[in-house]
Amino acid sequence: MHPATLPQASSFNPLSRLPEELAQKMEEAGEPSFRGRQWFEWLWRHGVLDYRAISVWPARLREAMAERFPFSRVAVVTQQTATDGTTKWLLRLADGERVEAVYLPHRWGDAVCISTQVGCNMGCRFCASGLVKRIRNLDAGEMMEQVRVAHAWAERQGRRLTRVDLMGIGEPLDNLDQVERFFDLVHEPLGFGISYRHLTVSTSGLVPAIYRLAEGARPVTLAISLHAPDDALRTRLMPVNRAYPLAQLLAAARHYAERTGRRVTFEYAMLEGVNDSLDQARRLVRLLGHFPCHVNLIPWNPVPEHPFRPSSRRQVEAFLEVVQAAGISCTIRREMGQTIEAACGQLRRRGEEAWTSP
Repeated sequence: MHPATLPQASSFNPLSRLPEELAQKMEEAGEPSFRGRQWFEWLWRHGVLDYRAISVWPARLREAMAERFPFSRVAVVTQQTATDGTTKWLLRLADGERVEAVYLPHRWGDAVCISTQVGCNMGCRFCASGLVKRIRNLDAGEMMEQVRVAHAWAERQGRRLTRVDLMGIGEPLDNLDQVERFFDLVHEPLGFGISYRHLTVSTSGLVPAIYRLAEGARPVTLAISLHAPDDALRTRLMPVNRAYPLAQLLAAARHYAERTGRRVTFEYAMLEGVNDSLDQARRLVRLLGHFPCHVNLIPWNPVPEHPFRPSSRRQVEAFLEVVQAAGISCTIRREMGQTIEAACGQLRRRGEEAWTSP
């Protein structure tokens, strides 16, 4: 193939494309379709930084592809690792914007928590991510890049990345087109091959998008940021509740569970004197009723810009007992990364410039 026969790249970003889409590009250029599958595999499974490293391609193809379909890998600006193995990266995107990703080692499988937007417009009163308003959405390739950084880190540590949580900066369901494309990319066996069942997407409660996500029928875990057992308190903590109050939110959650066969998780950040009383635990039980769900109590990671304090361990455990006694699955999230500002958005907010190699 002569370079002149390659179609112009225009808006075609290979990092956001599935193997069959890359195969089609190759066929359009007069190359066999299997070259497209190689393209995908070397971008993700092998994590090549430029086309010259794709050793299964002839030199003339590598040169032509580099000219017409360039790609830009994210750069690690800072890296911090806590004593428990939690590792957090501040990442620079091609346009200079920054997002965060966090590696979370667990006994049942290591996970990476990734961002889906630059900034966030949800305005949750206790969250560091919303301190910077949304600048733009990430595309699926930029989400994959965060997984690539984490995957490479895991391999160097002799560990294995098996899960991805879309719980970093941004509201994933406010960027649903690219999030659904990311699900298919990260699931692809030629790349990271992560099971749909090992993917978790968190939302503040965008009800129409929950219904749309359910229609995709991918069995990903839906985690809903609940944080209050009644509309009055939830609206005070989470402005999105004005548009989609609890009755609508729970109806959407039930639909999602029925459509996908997946139990929904409700996230509940424990804030001292705000949402952690035993009476509020009982109200939470009444709210969830017989709904097949899981409640994840989260020891709140303090954010200096917000006035709250984390609930005491004793209060969290008492709250847990009330919920469990009602027959609702409930656990306390293990505290991780306290020494490295692991709350989403904190590292980006601080704006460190020190360079640490990925």
